[in-house]
Amino acid sequence: MIVYSATKARFHDDVMTNDIDGIIHSAFESATGRTTGKSEIHSWKSSLEYMERVLRDNEIPFDAGVAIEYHLPQTSKRIDFILTGQDRDRRESAILVELKQWEKAELTRSDAIVITRFKRGPAETLHPSYQAWSYKQLLEDFNQTVQEEHIGLYPCAYLHNYEDDGVITNPFYGDYLKKAPVFLKPDALKLQQFIKSHVRYGDTTRIMYRIEHGKIKPSKNLADELASMLHGNREFVLIDDQKMVFEKAKWLAEQASERDKKVLIVEGGPGTGKSVVAINSLVSLTGKDHVVQYVTRNSAPRLVYEARLTGHFRKTRISNMFSGSGSFHAVPPNTFDCLIVDEAHRLNEKSGMFSHLGENQIKEIISASKLSIFFIDEDQKVTLKDIGDKEAIRTWAKKLGAEVVEVSLESQFRCNGSNGYLAWLDNSLQICETANETLDTREYDFRIVDFPAELHDLIREKNKLSNKARMVAGYCWDWISKKNPMLKDIVIGDYRATWNLETDGQAWIIKPDSASEVGCIHTCQGLEVDYIGVIVGPDLVVRDGRVLTRPAERSRMDKSIQGWKKLLKDDPEGGAVRLDAIIKNTYRTLMTRGQKGCYVYFVDDETRRFFAGRMQAVPAVEAVTEKPVMPAHEEPATVLPFRRLGPGEVRPYENCVPLYDLKIAAGGFSDEQQLDDCEWVELPEAFRSQKGLFVAQVVGESMNRRIPNGAWCLFRIASAGSRNGKVVLASHREIADTDTSGHYTVKIYESTKENLADGSWRHLSIILRPDSYLPGYEPIVLSKDQAEELRVVAELVVVLG
Repeated sequence: MIVYSATKARFHDDVMTNDIDGIIHSAFESATGRTTGKSEIHSWKSSLEYMERVLRDNEIPFDAGVAIEYHLPQTSKRIDFILTGQDRDRRESAILVELKQWEKAELTRSDAIVITRFKRGPAETLHPSYQAWSYKQLLEDFNQTVQEEHIGLYPCAYLHNYEDDGVITNPFYGDYLKKAPVFLKPDALKLQQFIKSHVRYGDTTRIMYRIEHGKIKPSKNLADELASMLHGNREFVLIDDQKMVFEKAKWLAEQASERDKKVLIVEGGPGTGKSVVAINSLVSLTGKDHVVQYVTRNSAPRLVYEARLTGHFRKTRISNMFSGSGSFHAVPPNTFDCLIVDEAHRLNEKSGMFSHLGENQIKEIISASKLSIFFIDEDQKVTLKDIGDKEAIRTWAKKLGAEVVEVSLESQFRCNGSNGYLAWLDNSLQICETANETLDTREYDFRIVDFPAELHDLIREKNKLSNKARMVAGYCWDWISKKNPMLKDIVIGDYRATWNLETDGQAWIIKPDSASEVGCIHTCQGLEVDYIGVIVGPDLVVRDGRVLTRPAERSRMDKSIQGWKKLLKDDPEGGAVRLDAIIKNTYRTLMTRGQKGCYVYFVDDETRRFFAGRMQAVPAVEAVTEKPVMPAHEEPATVLPFRRLGPGEVRPYENCVPLYDLKIAAGGFSDEQQLDDCEWVELPEAFRSQKGLFVAQVVGESMNRRIPNGAWCLFRIASAGSRNGKVVLASHREIADTDTSGHYTVKIYESTKENLADGSWRHLSIILRPDSYLPGYEPIVLSKDQAEELRVVAELVVVLG
């Protein structure tokens, strides 16, 4: 996703309006459906004006491409500024610029880490060169088009307020400075030269459009890459807070000793890279001859990792690296240099099959190691036995004389990098209030299906791509097939399915034939797939807008809430809160296992309607099953965002505006048009009827980021003035729009002009850009001669619905 896309010439014009921050903010809201903070808006105004001055060089072509706030695919990260074009040898190039308003920084002893001042005070952060380089690596890792089409990526950083004090340019950061040079306050001319060395000619091949709509490489899965990582290969680029936490872990490992024990608490939600950082720490510290183990309470991740490593390493080495959390009750103090505890929220108090060994797993882990690293998400506690929380870790660390350091991971890599989806999920499950009351499914492929068989068919189809799609469900059905394989466990109407086979055990999620089975929280927590299908059972329902949990609907075979009746009897209020949290956390965890998509079937109809009502209407995407064909005499009911008026009600442009059929009227809008031949509609209360306005329906997917297919829109007849960046209805005899099958189109208008000697001007080119999340839509480019015949009919005012 690109928030703002233009040519250098148009970017210059937009900056000269003295409202570049407003233009970018408006584009940001249109592209993402949300707003942003004042500090980011201010940074756009400041930094982009500096960049525009750098580009004021005639050797930097006016038709070079400018992209601002490019959203890296499958992450929550954005590249500040990209300039595209061709170098001296006509090779395609993209310059990636990380913009900073810093004025001072301090050295640290950690790789790629500096200290600078933020609003909250001084804090450690990434060196800008590392940040720019890591974004380049991510783009290459995710985007197949970049590599296959040999598009050169050249990262750099521009700190336009920073006087050189020997810190940012210190040789300690030399490796990253070579990979991504940094330009400081006096270096505008040097940055110009850097740009001109890579962009000598304009972007005539729509480089960023091809990158944005290009092939995306399959997502990397930690389990699949583990063997390569343990052999010393770089498989994941740690970015931003991930790199910060990784370096903090390495530094603490060097500092920790028997007399100076350390505890590092790393808090992070689903998809923030906890396991990636944990495994990278395991590899790094093991490589420095530290005695390290990776620890989890849940056996599923360990067994999956061990299965992936079998054949690459000896079994003894594998078992020495991975351990359950109940292994330390009899271990002497400080036996390990470091214990890395993933999914620390799942730790239990006692160990052993009968929960009779040791005193407390948190205490025993801290005691057994000089450095203990706890990766934790308290909202993923899913059983009554789970005791892992930050307060308990702090308490035991204090008792054992260990210093506690706390950090957090916030960057989102699962769920297509959509923080909005996670916030919406928390809000919808009523775990916590967020501003995300509705979900825009353009960010993440989330669907609600009407039948469980339809859900399973969808998952089987997705699984054909790379064996990374699985079905899961709340544990609301007994596992009767465990004793009789001929029986089906999950029965919902005509749908029949079994829980995952016992023969596959906890490694079910990677077995090639297991897409036909259904997993549960115990076999998928701590792991991920590309697509997850979730059956929400009767243990979570919505009544009158309230999300209610029903522990009695859980299977008696599920041990997660064993003893819940006694708990409610002993502590009715506190017990109810704990049970409510466990059931909601279970579905939150299940619904965040998918990197690319999550599809859900709700057993309860009212619950299904509640969640469906919290999704924005967006164009439908691919479906596995065909939609039923409506009989000829039946038409689906349509709710229009306006009211059609009868002949006796019409007072043109006082209480109504015309409704035009674009296929008929696009070529003939004018004040002289015969108004008797059109319908008249009453606008919603927020809009005042006036001459020049009209309503029309826009069809097609070429503008679906802003205008859903079939949406009714309010337009204004075009008048004089700049139209750059506006959505327009335009017509031209050479346009053949695939959506409308006509000579008119609805697109984003962009033009470049040249001033003539007599003080007049003329168009050099006009580009009508699509704004679609679907591939295949290319800009309509009109040459100087063609541009003179383009007619801009109207400008979009608003999408009515």
